[in-house]
Amino acid sequence: MTKIKMGISGIVIYLLISGCVLPALALDSFTQADRERLVRMEATQTVFMQQVDKRLEQVDKRFEQIDKRFEQIDKRFEELRTDMNTRFELSRSDMNARFELLRTDMNARFEQVDKRFEQVDKRFEQTIGMFYALSAIFTTLFAAVFSFAWWDRRSVLITARKTAEEVVDENARGIQETTLIVNRLVEVLRSYADKDPAFRDIMQLAHLL
Repeated sequence: MTKIKMGISGIVIYLLISGCVLPALALDSFTQADRERLVRMEATQTVFMQQVDKRLEQVDKRFEQIDKRFEQIDKRFEELRTDMNTRFELSRSDMNARFELLRTDMNARFEQVDKRFEQVDKRFEQTIGMFYALSAIFTTLFAAVFSFAWWDRRSVLITARKTAEEVVDENARGIQETTLIVNRLVEVLRSYADKDPAFRDIMQLAHLL
């Protein structure tokens, strides 16, 4: 501000000298009127400088107020920045905590899913084992039933064959015995026919002679 005051004073003095002193010096004589004029000009300059000083003081005060305002603004910005940093740190800490909880929860969920898959694998293995066991049991039962049916049919066929052979043998023996009896009976009848002509005629009609 001192430099501004000196600059303004220099400009005013230069204007006064240029406007009044130099024309006066250019004349042949420096009169009393010129001297009074210079005094008035000095008084005017003094009043003007006082007003300028007052205005400059006011400007200084305004600048001081502006500086204070800027300092307050800087403080506000600093407080705001500090508050923002604090909130950002809190938010980041909170986000980190939430991400940590989320990661822990996700890990727990994945562990549960892995356990479920392990249980499913065990159940699938048990199912496959049960399927193999049932297949083996079914195959064994089928083989046993087929073997029993084949054995039973073979036994029935053998028994039926033996029974048929026995029946055929018995029938054959009966037929042979009956044939012998019939032959003997025919011989007896023929012998009797030789003694009885009527009976002989009957035997001839029966084609037994």
